[in-house]
Amino acid sequence: MTGFEAIDALLAGARQEAELPPAGQRRVLREALNLSRTQVARVLGVSPSTVGGWESGRDPSGEIREKYAYFLEGARTKLEEQAESAGEEALSEEPADQSSANQDSADAEPAGSGADEVETLSAPQPCVLCGRPAGHQVAGFPQHLDPVECSATYGQPQRPTPPAKAEAPAEPAPAEAPPTTATPTASAKPVKIVPVGRRVQPASELPDLIGDAVAAALAEHAGDVDAAIAALVKRAIPDAMALLDETRKGGRYDIVAHPWIPDILRKQTARGADQIWEARPKWARPELPAGRHEVTALDINGAYLSALKTHLPIGQLEHSTDSHHDRRRAGVHLITPPVWEHDAVLPNPVGNRDEPGPLWVTEPTLRLLLRLSGPKYGLCDPPEIHESFTSGATEGLLEKFRMALNGARDRAGPRSGSRPGRRPLRD
Repeated sequence: MTGFEAIDALLAGARQEAELPPAGQRRVLREALNLSRTQVARVLGVSPSTVGGWESGRDPSGEIREKYAYFLEGARTKLEEQAESAGEEALSEEPADQSSANQDSADAEPAGSGADEVETLSAPQPCVLCGRPAGHQVAGFPQHLDPVECSATYGQPQRPTPPAKAEAPAEPAPAEAPPTTATPTASAKPVKIVPVGRRVQPASELPDLIGDAVAAALAEHAGDVDAAIAALVKRAIPDAMALLDETRKGGRYDIVAHPWIPDILRKQTARGADQIWEARPKWARPELPAGRHEVTALDINGAYLSALKTHLPIGQLEHSTDSHHDRRRAGVHLITPPVWEHDAVLPNPVGNRDEPGPLWVTEPTLRLLLRLSGPKYGLCDPPEIHESFTSGATEGLLEKFRMALNGARDRAGPRSGSRPGRRPLRD
């Protein structure tokens, strides 16, 4: 095939990407058919958070874009057919009175279609759930964000269910009704009730699993600190996982399934490792300049509790070959690291490597390189990004877990970090 024939074949196979409606219309089309994000995500082979991202402004690409465009176009066609059918029935039937028409209009409006926005009130107003003063409002209605403060939800095992529609009261409220109780009317928007499971659980409400485990170990070994520490070390991982599960209760990012993961994150052998590069620098400064000096200890990533406050992916990973880094997303990236010319005074951020060339790095390493190459430091060129596996990012996924560990360390006393193998047990 000649060069011109190859170009002709390339042009013949090229096609324009499927058009998508504006982001604001995508959610409207889905909700108008009473479909959840989970239902749409299941048939498209993505996660619900990915569908949420598309409805917030991100656009898919490739084959998944065509499938999503096909779904949206089909949803629009179905709604138009339903509207035409409803119009024909309305012409054939006797018109109802005005009050019935108004009620039908209220029924047609999907509950909870308003924006799920939380705002701080300048002055407390009666909560629509319990009537007590609340300092925040959700979708325009005063509510308690903390279930402990709301007498309508505190102590109830069942989650409150948002009303399907706003109904007008059949008759005026009795005079003896409490004046602080707010009842939605037909002219008002439906009340957007945030389920208790989606509210942030205060750190003070978490059970003290660490203190309980320490007390149990001391009691089991009759106060022998060394024996208690040895027992706690043996079960440290399962205890930490139990604490993590407890801190994630009420979080927005509950794991409901194990999503597909790329091969680079899988171990190559039973005892081997994946393909992600772990920077473990072995570095020493050959000589010091004259004068007084301050020594800063450098440790490997993840050695401190502050390392838990990092950007983590929270959905199904999606593959991309875009060289641009989206700070709203997180994952793993194949990069060619920049040349590091400061080995005499600073260790290389990616550590010591025997072989040059591209390597897979995690989100914190990429962000570190981008920060060092920025205008504030200018220590190197930006890394070259070849491909990535990412999803939506959050920096607060492990925040309550970090706070629980930090509180336990503070309660253990000032000597808790002085000798890693001999931490006092004071809980």
